[in-house]
Amino acid sequence: MMKFVCLLLMLLPLGFLNYFWLVQFMWMMTTFLFMLNFSFNYAHMYISYMFGLDLLSYLMILLSFWICALMVLASQKIFYTGFWSYLFIFVLVMMMISFLLAFGSLNLFTFYIFFEVSLIPTLMLIVGWGYQPERLQAGIYLLFYTLIASLPMMISIFYYYSLYGTLEFYFMEKELGEVIIYLCMNLVFFVKAPLFFVHLWLPKAHVEAPVSGSMILAGVMLKLGGYGLMRMMVVFLSVGVTTNYFFIGLSMIGGVIISLVCIRQSDIKSLIAYSSVAHMGMAISGILTLNFWGMSGALMMMVAHGLCSSGLFCLANLNYERVLSRSLYLNKGMINLIPSLSLWWFLFVSSNMAAPPSLNLMSEIMLINSIMSYDFMNMLVLMMLSFFSAAYSLYLYSFSQHGKVYFGLYSFSTGNLREYLLLLLHWFPLNVLILKGELMCLWL
Repeated sequence: MMKFVCLLLMLLPLGFLNYFWLVQFMWMMTTFLFMLNFSFNYAHMYISYMFGLDLLSYLMILLSFWICALMVLASQKIFYTGFWSYLFIFVLVMMMISFLLAFGSLNLFTFYIFFEVSLIPTLMLIVGWGYQPERLQAGIYLLFYTLIASLPMMISIFYYYSLYGTLEFYFMEKELGEVIIYLCMNLVFFVKAPLFFVHLWLPKAHVEAPVSGSMILAGVMLKLGGYGLMRMMVVFLSVGVTTNYFFIGLSMIGGVIISLVCIRQSDIKSLIAYSSVAHMGMAISGILTLNFWGMSGALMMMVAHGLCSSGLFCLANLNYERVLSRSLYLNKGMINLIPSLSLWWFLFVSSNMAAPPSLNLMSEIMLINSIMSYDFMNMLVLMMLSFFSAAYSLYLYSFSQHGKVYFGLYSFSTGNLREYLLLLLHWFPLNVLILKGELMCLWL
């Protein structure tokens, strides 16, 4: 674990010397080095200090490495304009270290600390490199939603320690039966995931963030919530059997409402951000069913959603850099202007609506099985969720690619190699990982 932290720290001087692409290359190399250490079983490995990996941690850290490396690739504009590019690299490396240590923590309190630390670089990214003046408000939303929800968690962590004298995940088998502690401990994860009703910070943060901020929010930040819930459900098995029913219902019905909100969006980024809430609602429901398929399906959904949403935000940014607007009314008829990007839009939108052979399909099949086995009545909501998911995905594709071209456009390039490489590196793992889908089921 520590060797990867040291490798990341080595990137800091390169960033300050303004070797932007060298940092990106080194980051990719670090990602492939990390891949060589793949955990093919559920046992913990690389245990050092209070950090170590099991398969769940490993997949989340690998996703973080991959998305962070692609963030540098997506942020060419920052490098060319020279807009504090060395500070940008510094913020990204600090963010990656906080994710590495949060997902690698074997102790609940150290996980909590790094969970909170990851907020600061994200806030700097949104406020420092965002586009509109409203980014300050979006940053405050992000900060206060998470901080207000996380204070009860800190108190309940101390309460658990006073009762049982340990906070190591490996020894946290003693159950807590109080509903109030369940709410205090898990509220911050519901906010982060996000659960419907506490999701309002997410679309705001996405819309105001630069492309790298949107990628890290969709790709990794939301996964902290799902990861925390997976780790904590062991402690709340008895209370979860009675209480989870409410939250499953809330996230399912919330997913349908959010899908309807998506169909009314005119802002491309906002639509993709709201679709994240609907997808993560399914993942939360899968975790709360407390069964094997639900947990495995949620893990798979988190990996699939991280790659798919991040890719869609990259596509939205490619349009934004050319048209200088995120409005669907101005981004019309793109198939006439940039036909090769239109293919990529189709590939990512089809993955977003869980078409084969994407990992989204496998995860949704597992989650639908899990949620149906929990309560048969969920079938009605799942039907609507699947239908509206396809509806807003097709709406996004057809509105942006077809129709009459906006004649106020200036000339622009159709696309360059860096952009196609960026999209390929999102799409390839998303559609190839389904061939080794059983790996996601090994950690339980």
